[in-house]
Amino acid sequence: MNEHEKINYVELPAKDLSATKEFFTQVFGWSFQDFGPEYSAFTDQGLDGGFFKSDLSSSTSNGAALIVFYSSDLEATLEKIKNANGLIVKPIFPFPGGRRFHFTEPSGNEFAVWSDKTA
Repeated sequence: MNEHEKINYVELPAKDLSATKEFFTQVFGWSFQDFGPEYSAFTDQGLDGGFFKSDLSSSTSNGAALIVFYSSDLEATLEKIKNANGLIVKPIFPFPGGRRFHFTEPSGNEFAVWSDKTA
């Protein structure tokens, strides 16, 4: 639903658009709609968005915003990410309110996953 002056959409770079789509399909069950060879959109994932072809990547080390997923089973989600060729860049660590880890997907974009559930 579009709401006045609320965050509505996110766009992220992808060095390898095909590998990025495959990763998110395998790990999170996403589906994509392509808009030409250099853009692919996703919907119904908490926030709609898309990936655009780019040699850049989104990382907190270069000041990018961090998109954070929620998981009711942090360890299972971590294993799915590793099995889909994601790279764990910060292993599970506690923080006030829960635990989380950071990963990069095949195009090098950094994301995090958190849970309020204990191991």
